[in-house]
Amino acid sequence: MAVFRLGELFSGPGGIAMGAVNSVVNNGREEFRIAHEWANDYDKDTCATYRHNICPESKNSVICRDVRKLDIEKLSDIDALAFGFPCNDFSIVGEQKGIDGVFGPLYSYGVNILRRFQPKWFLAENVGGLKNSNDGQAFKTIISELEAAGYKVVPHLYKFENYEIPQARHRIIIIGIRNDIDVTFRVPFIPGNKIVTSREAILNPPIAADATNNELTKQSETVVERLKFIKPGQNAFTATMPDHLRLNVKGAKISQIYKRLDPNKPAYTVTGSGGGGTHIYHWEENRALTNRERARLQTFPDSFEFLGSKESVRKQIGMAVPPQAAKIIIESVLKCFAGIEYPYIESNIKLTEKTVKIPELVEDI
Repeated sequence: MAVFRLGELFSGPGGIAMGAVNSVVNNGREEFRIAHEWANDYDKDTCATYRHNICPESKNSVICRDVRKLDIEKLSDIDALAFGFPCNDFSIVGEQKGIDGVFGPLYSYGVNILRRFQPKWFLAENVGGLKNSNDGQAFKTIISELEAAGYKVVPHLYKFENYEIPQARHRIIIIGIRNDIDVTFRVPFIPGNKIVTSREAILNPPIAADATNNELTKQSETVVERLKFIKPGQNAFTATMPDHLRLNVKGAKISQIYKRLDPNKPAYTVTGSGGGGTHIYHWEENRALTNRERARLQTFPDSFEFLGSKESVRKQIGMAVPPQAAKIIIESVLKCFAGIEYPYIESNIKLTEKTVKIPELVEDI
C-alpha cells in the first residue's frame, strides 16, 4: 500500500481533508491512499471542527496558530501538502490588494513548506480572482515560486458545477508534482457530467429532524415581506417589489443580495458572509438556508458536525473547499501515481515564460 502523509496549511474545517482521506485508488497491484499527518489554521472553531471530524484520535496534530508564528522545523515529515491560502486579497468582492495586501503574501508559507519537506506533490487552491491581482503579476509570481521550489505545476480554473457539485463555484487549483518524479498530472473531467441542482442537493434525501447545524435563522418581518416578491433565481435588485421594500443601495449591486436559489440549477457560490442579505435564500420558503442546507451545497455529509456559534459555522462552511470536488481532484493525482488512465482535458490556464493566460469568469466570488 502506498500512503501519502498529508500536511495542510490554512486547512479550514476540513473540506480538502474530507475529500483526501476518502480518496483511494487501486491499480490491481497496489492501493494508493491519503493519511492525515498534521494541519494548521488560526481560527479556534475551525480547528475544533477539523479535529472533531478528521482526526478525533490525534487532536494534537491540528496546530491552531497564525501561520506566521508556525515553527515548521517542529512539523513531522509529509508526502503531500494542501494549502488553500487566504483569498481575501484576491477575490473580486473586496479591494483586490493582491500580493500587496495583508493576506496576499501568505501563499509564501506554503512555498516554505515545499522547500523544507519536498513532498511528492501538492495542491494549492484560491479564487479565480487571483488572475487579476496586481495586473496579473501576482499569479505569475506565485507560479514562478512554486516551480522554483522544485515542482512541475498544472494550474486550472475548475468550474465545480461541471464536476457534479451542486454549486457554481469557480476556483483555481494548482497541482504540483516534484520534478524528480516521473509522473504527469492531467486535469480530470467527467464525461456526460450530470448537473446536480440545489433542490436535489438539499431535498434528496431529506435532512433528518435531528441533524446538526440545522437551526433556522429568525427572519425579520421586512425580510419575509421582501422575499415574497422575489422569485426563484431573482435577487433584491431584479425583482419587482413595492418601493418601501427596495434596498437603498448606491454603487455596485451585488447579485447575491437576497437572491433565491433556482431549484432547477446548481446553487450560486456559497460564501462565508452572512450580513446584508447574503445568507442564500430558499427557492420557495421565505427564509435563509440553514447551515446544514448550505453544507449540503458544499457536499459535506450530514454526519460532518461543525462546531462553534451559528455565525462561525456559516463562515466555516463558506470558506471550505467542497469535499467531493477535492476527492475528484486528489483521486486523479493518486491515479497518476498508480499509472491509471482517466478522462482528462487540457488545462485552461496557459503558462509561458512571459505571461499567464487565464480564462475570464462571468462571476467569481
